[in-house]
Amino acid sequence: MNSNAVPSSSAGSADNTAARRNSKRPKYSRFTQQELPACKPILTPKWVISAFLLVGVVFIPIGVVSLFASRDVVEIIDRYDAECIPKNSTDDEVGYIQSSKSKTCKRTLTVPKNMKQPIYVYYQLDNFYQNHRRYVKSRSDQQLKNPSKMDDTGSCEPEDKSNGLPIVPCGLIAWSLFNDTYIFSRSNQQLPVNKKDIAWKSDKDHKFGKNVFPRNFQNGTLVGGGKLDYNKSLSEQEDLIVWMRTAALPTFRKLYGKIEVDLKEGEAINVILQNNYNTYSFNGKKKLVLSTTSWLGGKNDFLGIAYLTVGGLCIFLAMAFMIIYLVKPRQLGDPSYLSWNRNPGGH
Repeated sequence: MNSNAVPSSSAGSADNTAARRNSKRPKYSRFTQQELPACKPILTPKWVISAFLLVGVVFIPIGVVSLFASRDVVEIIDRYDAECIPKNSTDDEVGYIQSSKSKTCKRTLTVPKNMKQPIYVYYQLDNFYQNHRRYVKSRSDQQLKNPSKMDDTGSCEPEDKSNGLPIVPCGLIAWSLFNDTYIFSRSNQQLPVNKKDIAWKSDKDHKFGKNVFPRNFQNGTLVGGGKLDYNKSLSEQEDLIVWMRTAALPTFRKLYGKIEVDLKEGEAINVILQNNYNTYSFNGKKKLVLSTTSWLGGKNDFLGIAYLTVGGLCIFLAMAFMIIYLVKPRQLGDPSYLSWNRNPGGH
């Protein structure tokens, strides 16, 4: 017998060690094998019923409070696009809005309830798709904030240049700037509209440059919308900043300004507006909105209705499960409900 021979058990152990060393399998750990301690609750009927009841009891009061907060908001909504077309121009609305005729229109609004300041003035547009891909991309963010990037108009076609010179701000979004104006008064006393701080501070500070001024804007043969003050930087022209934050839905509101006095119930608010913006080409609608706010924000019943709906559904399910559990109880872990026990002769 050879004294240098290695026992078979030792050789096998060495081979296994080498195989494990050369293997690409991950090192064993409780984490990789998902063997760490974990909470694994068993959803018994009592737990399920209790969970649904808890959600219902919490959601329903929140929904009621949200709904009451929304109902406390006072809104005045006046659609004026059709009313501000002269009777002799109703057959050619587009021709009228594109003509040089006077667009002055007078409207009277009645305050339905007391409105405490600040009263927010919005313009609302319907059937206007600011989320269209070509429209959204037609802008130059570098140009808006950097004075050395005036020629960065590659993404702004067709509103990129005018007479061979770059347009600032370029693109379809700026070109279609809303340009209706509103003047409010009551009892021959004008109500001033504060148009400062209507845009997001982050937009003013980071997206629109303090040293960037309009150039060659609305100088083309086809004028889209409003004009800009060439003596003010883009960061100071908050109407433009509000408009440039495009809306996700075809019906949207944008903040025009704030009336910083209280309005009393029954008061008549006289509005002199300039009906300049062309929504007639695409069957759009224009509305003037005066609104107060609550601790929850503007008027929006959706949040309260959603909470009430979910809460009510949870209460209903809890009651249904409770009735089923009481009428036809089932023992937890009863093996007789297993398929092979319910149909022993089946395959």
